[in-house]
Amino acid sequence: MDFKNYSYSDNKVVVKDVKNFVLPHIFENGQCFRWEKTYDDTYIIVAKDRVIELKRVHDDLIIHNSNIDDFENIWIEYFDFERDYDSLKESLKLDEYLTNAINFGHGLRILNQDPLEMIISFIISSNNRIPMIKRAINNISEKFGEKIEYNGKNYYLFPSLEKLSKISISEFRECSTGFRDKYLFNTINMINENNNIEYIINLSDNECHKELQKFSGIGSKVSDCIMLFSMKKYSAFPVDVWVKRAMMKFYVAPDTSLKNIRDFGRNLFKDLSGFAQQYLFYYVRENNIKI
Repeated sequence: MDFKNYSYSDNKVVVKDVKNFVLPHIFENGQCFRWEKTYDDTYIIVAKDRVIELKRVHDDLIIHNSNIDDFENIWIEYFDFERDYDSLKESLKLDEYLTNAINFGHGLRILNQDPLEMIISFIISSNNRIPMIKRAINNISEKFGEKIEYNGKNYYLFPSLEKLSKISISEFRECSTGFRDKYLFNTINMINENNNIEYIINLSDNECHKELQKFSGIGSKVSDCIMLFSMKKYSAFPVDVWVKRAMMKFYVAPDTSLKNIRDFGRNLFKDLSGFAQQYLFYYVRENNIKI
């Protein structure tokens, strides 16, 4: 466990001596979209049909609007607390480039999020900027999800498959999804008809990658993101412009295809490819490293 112990009082859980947990590293790296940062560096998160507020106080993590049952049954897995990130990082420090990336994003963790939400979120992410992705997902949730109040403010849970299956293409378009409206509509219908998310999760990593691409609007990169952030497929290696830049600068020759970069990364980092990708992505993007 990457913490010492935990306790409950006054509608909050206090997690003592948390390691490898820096809020901006976790939530501002493109893996999660249902968050907002408040004026005092707390993060309000909508996930797992709940609203929680996170704040670091010295070495502790405070989870407001939570309880012991939720921490033990939801948040330990969601935050990947059972993984020893110190050992993981030591295993990944193959060279000075990855070592620098890990040291820079030392508090990064990969979240275990809801697969349906990630499928919809990353279809929306295609050729899109993070503020616009967050806006579209929030629009869908506000229009079709359940309302929940926290500290006098309304938040909206991500809609269930049943609710999503009743949304028309035009209604998706009204939520600022752009050209992805048809992809969302078609994919939701496919999932609703086949009830196949659990089947896909249980496939091997390579088969899972292929099967997800049968859905409308999902290519190799989006498939890898869904696998990595919701299906515990850690050999996934999403390649976007930032990861391509990192791999071309640090590891491979220029003018390499995205597929070859993905294959190269997976061969290099093996079962820890997804973690390596996240450290490299965050490092290169935050420092605007150029080729």
